[in-house]
Amino acid sequence: MQWLLQDFEDTRKLGDVLTAMGRDVRWCKIVPFVGDLVPPPVIQYKHSVVLFGAYSMWKYAESHGLRPGVFRIAPFLQQSVWHPFLLNGTNAHVMPFGECSDRLAGMDRLWFLRPVEDSKEVPGRVMTAQDIAALSARVSALPEEDLPIGSLRADTLVMLSEPQSIYEEWRLWIVSDRIVTYSRYKQAGQVAYVHDIPDDAFNFGQEMAQLNSGYSPAYVMDICRTDAGLRIIETNSINSAGFYAAELEPLILAIEGLSEE
Repeated sequence: MQWLLQDFEDTRKLGDVLTAMGRDVRWCKIVPFVGDLVPPPVIQYKHSVVLFGAYSMWKYAESHGLRPGVFRIAPFLQQSVWHPFLLNGTNAHVMPFGECSDRLAGMDRLWFLRPVEDSKEVPGRVMTAQDIAALSARVSALPEEDLPIGSLRADTLVMLSEPQSIYEEWRLWIVSDRIVTYSRYKQAGQVAYVHDIPDDAFNFGQEMAQLNSGYSPAYVMDICRTDAGLRIIETNSINSAGFYAAELEPLILAIEGLSEE
């Protein structure tokens, strides 16, 4: 398999492991948001190429017929089988971002905000209603041509939900409905990259992957421990997710196994 990697810190970790394993690694730069690669890489076999880096790389993979390329995913919020297990989602308010200025005006509270799709327009975060409303008004007031490519727009679907108390957070790398590696990335609200996961969290993640079998050939799932137990935070594209303290060789072998299938 040929690996096309955008050059930044996390993919350097992946590139080092791939090189040690004797794999074909090509480094590239990406035109921001557009997804074009410069210089254009020399592709040997279109059906044996995978890309890691910015989410916008999917556009290059699709337009050039590269497979497996980039593993795209459907919004996790639309997966009804996961609804009982979501941290934010069962009672989320979903609306175009442009409506937030009116619907949140005068409200005095905190909201967790994120795009419904895994589009990277803005990272999920807790914000005051006033700040969200103000940002919505600014975005809605700008002409479409003045908005940067890949930024929030008035028609971007977003979800607003109640902020939750979280004690531990883990990222799971799932390939063919099976967890192939994992990493803790937060504990007690503090960043803590450790290749460790307790059995109950691992089993919960594996159960969630099996519950929605076939969701995507490869993706990452972030889970957490709360007062209500273990919950799904979100899913993300495996091609553009940070590696934290994950073991990369099992991930590489699992993805190469997909190509062989």
